[in-house]
Amino acid sequence: MTAPKLSLSLHRAIADIPAAEWDACAGADNPFVSHAFLSALEDSGSAGPRTGWLPQHAAIRDGADRVLAVAPMYAKSHSYGEYVFDQSWARALEQAGGDYYPKLQVAVPFSPVPGPRLLVRPDALPDGTDHAPALRLALIGALRQACGELGLSSVHATFCTQEEYEQFGEAGWLQRLGVQFHWDNRGYGSFDDFLAALSSRKRKVLKRERRDANQCGLTFRTVRGAEITPDLWAHFYRFYTSTVDRKWGSAYLTRAFFPLLSERLGDRVVLMLAERDGRPVAGALNLMGASTLYGRNWGCDGDYPFLHFELCYYRAIDFAIAHGLERVEAGAQGHHKIQRGYRPCATYSAHWIAHPGLRAAVADFVAEERAATLQEIAELDTLSPYRAAGEE
Repeated sequence: MTAPKLSLSLHRAIADIPAAEWDACAGADNPFVSHAFLSALEDSGSAGPRTGWLPQHAAIRDGADRVLAVAPMYAKSHSYGEYVFDQSWARALEQAGGDYYPKLQVAVPFSPVPGPRLLVRPDALPDGTDHAPALRLALIGALRQACGELGLSSVHATFCTQEEYEQFGEAGWLQRLGVQFHWDNRGYGSFDDFLAALSSRKRKVLKRERRDANQCGLTFRTVRGAEITPDLWAHFYRFYTSTVDRKWGSAYLTRAFFPLLSERLGDRVVLMLAERDGRPVAGALNLMGASTLYGRNWGCDGDYPFLHFELCYYRAIDFAIAHGLERVEAGAQGHHKIQRGYRPCATYSAHWIAHPGLRAAVADFVAEERAATLQEIAELDTLSPYRAAGEE
C-alpha cells in the first residue's frame, strides 16, 4: 500500500481538535493524555497565558484530513511545572549569548506522570499492519521541524514511555533518566496479603502507622466522579493551596479545574477523604487508568500522625487491590516510599537542542547522569522492604 501523504498542524487550543479524533489516538489507558483532562486544564485557565503554558498541540493528518497522530505540546517561556529540570541548560545558553526560551514542551502540564506522549491512532491505515512505530517516527520528525520553523531553541518530551524514549534516541534526541517510586500489585487479595510479603520488621512499622493514623478520631471515605460535590471540591481546593503555600510553590491549578475534572472524567476521578465530625480535614486526589491508580495532589488541615501515608499510600494500595489494578504511581520524589512498598523505577525523557555547542555539552551531562541514575535505582532497590525467600 502506498504511504499516505502526511501534514503537520499546530493548534493553540485542545478544543481545535475534536475529542473523538484526539482520543482515538490517545486511547483509554492513561487519563492524563485524554482530551477531557487536557481540556479541563485549558478551560479552567490552569494551562494557558496565566501560567505560561501556551498550547501548541501537534497533529498529523493524512490526505483525507483524518487525524493519525497527536502530541500534547506547549510553548513555554520558563521551566516551571515540569519536574524534569533544565534551568542549568538555559543559563548556559544565555551566558553564551543565546536564547533558551521560548521552548517547546511535549508533556502534561503540572503532572509528573509517565505515559505516552506520541499518541498514534491504532487503526491509522486499513491494511491491518502496525503503523504505530512509523507514525511515531514521523511525529518525532515533525516536532523537530516545528522547533526549527518557529526558531526555538529546543523541544522536550518529558515522562514519555520507554518505547518512545528509545525511538527518540534512534532519531538523535538526547535521552535522560529519572527516578520515581511505584507499587506493583503481585496478585494480592487484600492489604494483609501485601503486608505478608514484607519482612517482619517492616510489616510491624506499616501496621503501627496505619493504627496510629486511624486512632486520630478521623473517619475515612472514598468518593468518585459525580459523588464529589462542589462543597467537597471547595474543601479540597483549600487543601491544595495550603500545600502549595507550605512548599513555597505556585498554585497553577485554578479553583474551577477540579469540578471540571470530575465532570469530564467521571468515575476515573478518585478522591480519598479524612473527616472529623463530618467535616473534611484532608484529601488525596487520584486518577484511575485502565491498570494504574495515579496519585496527584494532597492537602491537610492540621497535623495528624501518619495521615499523609494513610491517605496517599496505604489507601491507594487498598483501592488498587480492591479494583484489580496492577500499579499505584504516587507522584514525584519520595525515597520514604520505598519502606512502604513502593519500588524505584526509571522515568524517561528526550530532548532536541538546536544549538550544536549546547547539544554537545548536554549530551555529555545526560550520559553521566544516566549511569548515575541506573546505579541509584540499583542501590535503592536493595532497601526493599519485601522479604527474601525463607525470611520471616
